[in-house]
Amino acid sequence: MLRHALPRAVPLCLVVLLSACGQQEPAKISITPAMVVQPQPSALANQSYPGEVRARFDPQLAFRIGGKVSKRLVDEGERVKANQPLAELDPQDVRLQLDATRAQVAAAQANLNLVRAERDRYKTLLDRQMVSRSQFDNAENLYRSGEARLQQIKAEQDVASNQASYAVLRAPQDGVIAQRQVEVGQVVSAGQTVFTLAADGEREVLISLPEQDFGRFKIGLPVSVELWSQPGQRFSGRIRELSPSADPKSRTFAARIAFTAGKVPAELGQSARVFIQSEGHSQLSVPLSALTAENGAPYVWRVGQGNKIEQVPVRVGPFGENTVPVLEGLNADDWIVAAGVHVLHPGQEVRPIDRSNRTINISAKD
Repeated sequence: MLRHALPRAVPLCLVVLLSACGQQEPAKISITPAMVVQPQPSALANQSYPGEVRARFDPQLAFRIGGKVSKRLVDEGERVKANQPLAELDPQDVRLQLDATRAQVAAAQANLNLVRAERDRYKTLLDRQMVSRSQFDNAENLYRSGEARLQQIKAEQDVASNQASYAVLRAPQDGVIAQRQVEVGQVVSAGQTVFTLAADGEREVLISLPEQDFGRFKIGLPVSVELWSQPGQRFSGRIRELSPSADPKSRTFAARIAFTAGKVPAELGQSARVFIQSEGHSQLSVPLSALTAENGAPYVWRVGQGNKIEQVPVRVGPFGENTVPVLEGLNADDWIVAAGVHVLHPGQEVRPIDRSNRTINISAKD
């Protein structure tokens, strides 16, 4: 009897199992989160150039006469005051020249006294008609010649006295010795640079502009400056000076950037970056991670209506370190998927989030 009941029980169990499977709920499709960003101004429109903080005035100091350096009184980096002695030349030669001119002044003064007395005697004799007029005129001319000679020698004495003072090189104003190019015992010529003084006061940033981009810049162009010691903080400035010729070695053009933001905590020698907004450039840029390609054609994923993504072909410029400029294909208010683009497919619904993992309601942004 058990043998006859088993065949009937097995089909009944199968029916119960199949009916139970049919009652399970279908699995929900999960929506993939996607980090999105909006295109930013391209680096081509806001290029940065490394630079160094310099003094607004940095005169090159030199002796006005030549000679042998006998004393060096300051070192590089030392702060100096106006009229402070910086270096001295051996004064022996200029002192001998000064002594020689003093002796010449004394001789000229004695000669003038002699011809003056001679002229006075001839004038007395002329009044008594004991000498001719020509003899008196000759004595008068000798007196005038002696007087002019004395004035000439006194002028030469003043020059020699000035040269004696030129043997001491003094600071023209307060500042810091930026460079030193002389040592004790060195023979220098007149006008040869001995020190470079970074004068107190305004500070600037010196940058080098590439030859191919030089024509895009002009004096007065507004820029922004970021000091390496204060990252993230930018100070307004402008191009104050552009070199008219390229450096023969680097083939770059020097440019000086003046601060226009008032007092800036910039110290000599600090590194800085200068951001220049070039005219005529309005391209956008996206992160490198947002760009992908198919058959050599680049594209990005744009989030559209209903948070569904679509493939957007773009034309790009030269790749940067972290971004790539987009020349055509995007608008500034588009939302672009910035990560995981290789696993997406057209029409896929995503959950847009920002870099802080916060959900973005793109429909509300439009």
